[in-house]
Amino acid sequence: MLRLAWNAGKFVWPRVRDLPRLAASALQSTDPEQPFFQSRLAKATLIVSAIALFIWWALPQLIWVRSPSIDAWAVRKVGGKVERHDLVMFELRHSLAGPLPVNVTKYALCLPGDYLASYTMHSDRFPKRLEAAYFCNGSLIGVSKPYGHAGQRLDYFRWKNGPVPKGQAYIGSSYKDGFDSRYFGLVPISALTRMERVL
Repeated sequence: MLRLAWNAGKFVWPRVRDLPRLAASALQSTDPEQPFFQSRLAKATLIVSAIALFIWWALPQLIWVRSPSIDAWAVRKVGGKVERHDLVMFELRHSLAGPLPVNVTKYALCLPGDYLASYTMHSDRFPKRLEAAYFCNGSLIGVSKPYGHAGQRLDYFRWKNGPVPKGQAYIGSSYKDGFDSRYFGLVPISALTRMERVL
């Protein structure tokens, strides 16, 4: 998909770049071949208009991801039932995320009925602080950190081992510095929107 967009850009850009010069030639030239220039101008205008219309329609369909937490540059909403390992988006309201809510895209890693377990341990780097490791059905899905990369204190999600309750989900990623359910806990599935990777 990215290669297709790149090749399309390489094909279109020279024509778009030369459009002002062609327009000037077509409008100002007294050359007897002017009808040829006007014909090329009309074709170029139609092509550029079609491309602009497509971009105007396509861009709002995509959500650009600026986080290393997921393996995607752009995603789009697809709806439907959330399954394990689906990409999901939700609105995060947390003091560490800033004063305003932000849309966050992560993976749904542990769903209702799955057995979620957490084990606490002392941090290797900060022995007075605890970290927590989270397992879903026996598979490691995340380890909390005592401090964020900017030095802010991070408190891990306290969980008593057991099944994930109905209507809740643990969301996260394999990215060690990600901010996810390791810290803010389970998220209502009703607040999740299923997403699909585009790029």
